[in-house]
Formats: sequence, C-alpha cells, structure tokens
Amino acid sequence: MSDGFEDRKRAFEEKFAHDQDLLFKAQARRNYKLGLWVAELLGLSGEEAEAYAREVIMADLEEPGEEDVFRKVRADLDAKGVDISDHRIRHRMQDLLEEAMQEIRSGG
Repeated sequence: MSDGFEDRKRAFEEKFAHDQDLLFKAQARRNYKLGLWVAELLGLSGEEAEAYAREVIMADLEEPGEEDVFRKVRADLDAKGVDISDHRIRHRMQDLLEEAMQEIRSGG
C-alpha cells in the first residue's frame, strides 16, 4: 500500500513542478509582452522597445510576485507623463498572462 502512496506523492510533486515551470515561463512571456506594450506607450520602438521589454523581465526577479513589475512600469509611465490607470495596467497584465499561458500550452 505504501508503494501506491509513494507513486501518488511523486506524481503530485512532478505535476506541481511542471505547473510551476509553466507559470514561470508564462510570467516571463507576459512580462516581455507587457514591456512591448508599455514601450509603445512610452514612444519606444525597434531595439529600444526590445531592450525595454527585457528590462521588464529583469524587474520581475527583484522579489516574489508581480508587484516589482507593476512598480517598474508604473514609475516609467509616470516619469514620461503617460496618463493610464493602475487598473488598466493590472488588467493588461492579467490578459497578457492568460495569453502567454495559452501560447505555452499550445506549443507556441
């Protein structure tokens, strides 16, 4: 009976690790897409937009959760005088996370 329990435990741990890996990849993809969106609002394009998107990805490594990313884009938008609500930024972050999850699940 303990073999069955160990098998279930191992399967659960593997699923948890897989789900965490998927979430990490989706968050990185979301942050990149968010960076490109914010770059456009900031008037950046081309290589400048790409560089900014990478900065947004790196901002997510400062602390657990997404508040570090939100604070970065909020501060950058404020610094350039872009009038956009916190709600709209957070809503866009959620939409982009869902989009990124779908892309990863579909192999895109």
